Amino acid sequence: MRLRPTALAVLTAALCFSAQARPPVAAPAASAAPPGAQDGIHAETGAQRGSVRAASTRAASVFTLDDAFGRIQDTHPDLRLFGNQRSVLEAERDIAAQKPAYVAGAAIDNALGTGALSGTKAAEVTLTLASVFERGGKLDARRAFAQSRIDALAVDREGRRLDLLAETARRYLAVVAEQRRIELAEFDIAQRKRAVAAARVRLEAGASPESGLLTAQAQLARAELDRSRAQRALLAARQFLAALWGERDPGFAAVAGDPFALPQVQDATALASLLERSPELTRFVDQRRIAESRVRLAQTQSKADVDWQVGLRRQQENGDFGFVASVSMPLGAAARAEPGIRGAQAELAMLETEREAKGLSLYSTLVEAQGRYRLGALETERLKQDVLPRLERAEKAAEYAYRAGAISYLELALLQAESVAVRRQRLDAALDAQLALIEIQRLTGEPFLAVTTAPAGAMP
Repeated sequence: MRLRPTALAVLTAALCFSAQARPPVAAPAASAAPPGAQDGIHAETGAQRGSVRAASTRAASVFTLDDAFGRIQDTHPDLRLFGNQRSVLEAERDIAAQKPAYVAGAAIDNALGTGALSGTKAAEVTLTLASVFERGGKLDARRAFAQSRIDALAVDREGRRLDLLAETARRYLAVVAEQRRIELAEFDIAQRKRAVAAARVRLEAGASPESGLLTAQAQLARAELDRSRAQRALLAARQFLAALWGERDPGFAAVAGDPFALPQVQDATALASLLERSPELTRFVDQRRIAESRVRLAQTQSKADVDWQVGLRRQQENGDFGFVASVSMPLGAAARAEPGIRGAQAELAMLETEREAKGLSLYSTLVEAQGRYRLGALETERLKQDVLPRLERAEKAAEYAYRAGAISYLELALLQAESVAVRRQRLDAALDAQLALIEIQRLTGEPFLAVTTAPAGAMP
């Protein structure tokens, strides 16, 4: 069975992190030109040109999932290993295609004996040529068996490639997640700074005790600690991703991608039909071919080979020459071959059971991943549509009320913590959905594209 070519299209839609998902680089805001200054609009200063070049460099340095996939395809030893394995199997196929060798021989009879046979006066010299005549189609069976192993190698490589792409997507997602956690920490720091400023104003006005300001400053310090932790985690995630292609120092600073871009995915029944094209199941087709070839190879052993030999004999005493020939064949070949045939047939029958078990396991994994994806996508959308808008309005009202002295700092801090917790919950739900999506893509080999993609720098 020929696999449908997936190439880099498979899993490139994972997380919807395609090359088109590069985060936009914020250009410097153009200052309003005074009347009459239109003639100088194109007279760009050296500093402005340097800023534009720096922005272009930053844009070019953004790392995408396609870049990661390209490095895996080019450098990962697991994929290069299949080329070496193919060379080994091709050599074994060439060996299997060889016919039995011809054997040349020489024999001397009636020499170096006693009496009339002493010396070489009565010696007989025989030159022979011998080989084996194979019966039962052994040569074709060997060639078919060797070729089936070569054909199966392509499916094994495709399965390993999909596994590597899925692992790359998961590690890439970890980098994106840490970038988003840093953004979330920055959001928390910004609101904590506003709370500190409001607490200082109230303290100076004598409207609240110093404990309110100290608590606000402590909450700000915790938010800054969360940012530092996320920055460290981002460095580790980048190194973990680069380790896949053997780099010890990641050559990228940021990656592109929006974890909240969640495409529509078919239901479990529709997805199950795609499992038949999964390398984990298609490999059983090639394994069956190998097993059938092994059965045919075992069956050929029931036909005994014929050893033949022809030669020319010379008698020393009179110089006459004579033709000699012999044929031999072992007996009981069918009985000796029968256990091997039974074993090969049992292995062939076992493959069907293994495929059925593997199919059930893959379907269970697919159903579980599809359920996780639906749940994560639903939670992400509901938090965005129903919870966050109300919390944002509540935050603004609480900050205004705190500045006016209508509520305590404890009430404001609880609301700010709830706002960050909900945003973190939405990010975690989206990440869990993306992990489930990667697993679905690994199992089905199908990319799923989101209809819309949010900017990579958008706040969760």
